[in-house]
Amino acid sequence: MSTVLVPLAFLMGLATYPFRAVPLLAPGFDRLPERLRLYLRLVGPSVLAALAAVDTVVLKGADGRPALHIGIEWLAVGLCITIVAMRRSLLIGLVVAAALVAIARAAGFAPIV
Repeated sequence: MSTVLVPLAFLMGLATYPFRAVPLLAPGFDRLPERLRLYLRLVGPSVLAALAAVDTVVLKGADGRPALHIGIEWLAVGLCITIVAMRRSLLIGLVVAAALVAIARAAGFAPIV
């Protein structure tokens, strides 16, 4: 297991934190236009989705060039989206998707790439 991306994840957390914290820290946030409030609420999830999409869809092929990857991760993403849409809980969707991938990899159905 490589931890080379941990600093990047920490940096992205710092980069998106101000947008996620605006509703908590800014007085009068509820007086902002609805369109701006919606935008600020969706910055964090959209950054997370972009990072996850790159790791799910594009991996390095045998020759080192980016290649399309179709595997258990696609099923996990679909399951996560379905759960989030039904339950309105990102945490539950992420936990279930991560558990699916972990179980599939432990059972040998999905190789670690």
